[in-house]
Amino acid sequence: MLGVPLTDILWLAMAIVAGGVVTGILAGLFGIGGGGIIVPVLYEIFRALGVPEEVRMQLCIGTSLAIIVPTTVRSYLVHRAKGAVIPQIVRQWALPAVIGVAVGAVAAAFAPAAVFKITFVIFTFSIGIKMLFARDSWNLGTELPGRVAMTVYGFITGLISSLVGVSGGSVSNVVLTLYGKPIHNAVATSAGVGVPITIAGTIGYMLAGWKYQALMPPLSIGFVSLIGFAVMAPVSSYTASYGVRLAHWLPRRKLEIAFGIFLMLVSLRFVASLL
Repeated sequence: MLGVPLTDILWLAMAIVAGGVVTGILAGLFGIGGGGIIVPVLYEIFRALGVPEEVRMQLCIGTSLAIIVPTTVRSYLVHRAKGAVIPQIVRQWALPAVIGVAVGAVAAAFAPAAVFKITFVIFTFSIGIKMLFARDSWNLGTELPGRVAMTVYGFITGLISSLVGVSGGSVSNVVLTLYGKPIHNAVATSAGVGVPITIAGTIGYMLAGWKYQALMPPLSIGFVSLIGFAVMAPVSSYTASYGVRLAHWLPRRKLEIAFGIFLMLVSLRFVASLL
């Protein structure tokens, strides 16, 4: 770490700040935590600092979840103030989502980086296609399913979130819209579900990476870098409210198209990293 040139550190710090701005706007706009932006930025930072390849991706995901916590909380509070959150869905998904996060955190401690990337490509590409070419005939119904199906959806949301370092908004958004929920309500509710997911994910990655503590950079707890959290989290949290304002200003279809384009770009980035 001492051998890293000061200019490189400064450029990387600027990248973290820029990534934090984009992350906050995306969190408010789409009800997501912005992990698709945070993870690649952190990956370059930890590469420059000499973090070993075998733990670098896990450290990026754990730190991403920690960074997303204040951003997601702020986004949720602003959406709730506007009356867009569906509280019963948040309550129904919270526990199964946390269980999914726990399972994912344990699996992520042993799985190679390619597993995270492939998982992310599959679900972001599918969701992006749905948002870009959405039709009413694609909907699964006009009412949400029963308790068993909702529990499964909550678990899957938490599991995928912990495998790719996101708050779960990408998954919960598509589930809610498939059952006819307006995109603005889906975005707001996804932010609410993201609160327990990111908190549980952060704790899970701290514990999962404890045995690799000797390989972590300074001021890390397990797979969570406190330095990365301290630099990016305040910036992304502050800018989340601007994304919320933009979300409530855009018409429904334009918001769906923007969300779809964002997911497709993130998917293509991961495909490129696998080649």
